[in-house]
Amino acid sequence: MAEIEELYQEIILEHNKRPRNFGPLAGATHMADGLNPLCGDELKIALQLEEGRIAALRFEGQGCAISKASASMMSEAVDGKSVEEARQIADKVLGAFQPGGTELVLEEDGEIAALLGVRKFPARIKCATLAWHALVCALEGKRAVSTEN
Repeated sequence: MAEIEELYQEIILEHNKRPRNFGPLAGATHMADGLNPLCGDELKIALQLEEGRIAALRFEGQGCAISKASASMMSEAVDGKSVEEARQIADKVLGAFQPGGTELVLEEDGEIAALLGVRKFPARIKCATLAWHALVCALEGKRAVSTEN
């Protein structure tokens, strides 16, 4: 079990150090700002939807390593997916942080499974879920979400 936790830490550190899809997105059709006041994480998710699919997704902002890594993993997980597929992935990830939630498995769910290590630290769950909440907010055409709502 220690080996899998070490792998999960490496994945989070790698995504924090070299975030994927970080930066502005010209021509975004949907955007949402996410705020975690407890930790100070601030993320802006920008999507370009074309024919019901995510043609491009970028994020900007500042935050802790978990928040940034989660946004990076989220951007890879939903890239090219339909709005419905992206929503299903987000629901699965967010559900995994609920009491009795489903497990995420590396072999099935990819690197986003690494986020589950955060469940041991309840105060950090909001850091891990902020990008996913912001994604859902953007997909629904809303402009902002806070982990305190």
